[in-house]
Amino acid sequence: MENRIKKTTLTFNKRKTTVLTGAFWTSGQRKGNNLHEIAYRACFKPALPQYFISRYSSINDVIYDPFCGRGTTVIEAALYGRNVIANDVNPISTILAEGRLFVPEISALELRLDFIFSLPEVAPGKNHKLTMFYHRETYKQLLKLRNWLFTRTTNGELDALDKWIRMVATNRLTGHSPGFFSVYTLPPNQAVSRDRQILINKNRNQKPTFRDVKLLIIKKSKSLLKDLDEATSKNVLHASKKALFLQRDAAATAQIKRNSVQLTITSPPFLDIVQYAKDNWLRCWFNCINMDDIAKKITMSKTIEEWIIKMQSVFNELYRITKKDGFLVFETGEVHHGKTRLEPHVLQMGLNAGFTCEHIIINEQQFTKTANIWGIKNNVNGTNSNRIVVFKK
Repeated sequence: MENRIKKTTLTFNKRKTTVLTGAFWTSGQRKGNNLHEIAYRACFKPALPQYFISRYSSINDVIYDPFCGRGTTVIEAALYGRNVIANDVNPISTILAEGRLFVPEISALELRLDFIFSLPEVAPGKNHKLTMFYHRETYKQLLKLRNWLFTRTTNGELDALDKWIRMVATNRLTGHSPGFFSVYTLPPNQAVSRDRQILINKNRNQKPTFRDVKLLIIKKSKSLLKDLDEATSKNVLHASKKALFLQRDAAATAQIKRNSVQLTITSPPFLDIVQYAKDNWLRCWFNCINMDDIAKKITMSKTIEEWIIKMQSVFNELYRITKKDGFLVFETGEVHHGKTRLEPHVLQMGLNAGFTCEHIIINEQQFTKTANIWGIKNNVNGTNSNRIVVFKK
């Protein structure tokens, strides 16, 4: 597809930068390995990191994402034999990303779940009114699982199997099909409020029916694992042994050594468009996480000026940890219904930090379904776009 790339120039502050526009990866590449199939708000597709991992890194290089989200960058890097570092102030990100590096045997998974669900029942607590989402027997199973994971975490006993189970269960809490633990709700990658779910139930004339938590965890696990062959399983296992997962401000990651990262691929939070903490309230409940504490840590700039100030400090930190001749791939998105383009600002921040800009890539593809990303109806022009600034140290 690269032979159809259109080359133009962006002039910003009297500096000219090459802009390459076209289809850098095909629609068929968008899905990627099934290990990626975890729902999370506003995440890019695996084809994006794969494109840059294959061009700008080699086996055993360190790949980093300072705003990890569901972990698309680090999972793709692990599949291709790279070492990984992930950071996100939202602990749900670590739960969803780290768990997938511990590939389980299904038989061992079944035995562990049988043991968990053989344990005594757990009292729900006075603030646990979730019957608008779950059948009471499903709810009982979730409470057992929640209590097991909390106890194991508190006692420092959480193992690889637990992390996998926690990851799958966190992903299956609510959704729009019988593959989720809840009654019908939308969207699957964020939780509506209790009152909103009551209204959905009334409008659809529905009540929660029993969903077997063990069976659904096993089913989803088999789906996530079905694309793994011997080579990719070995790569993921290798990555798990050296992986570093942080929950820090992306501008202050002292745990990452200077000049150690070959390639960073990321897409940061954009202004206050996506309410990450609010979207994850039910996931926070299941994992015994204080949602309000997380909300205080997540960058939610209300203006471009605030966002630039925060991101400049992140760029400075990324420059510190990047190896000489290493790369930074920064997916910028668009805001204000496409009226605000962030790549000129991103370009300037990268230059301020000391990087040089290789080029700007605008990946455009024809697509057939409606998508709303960062407030844009991408199908208005019949394309699905990623706007990416590529830097080199």
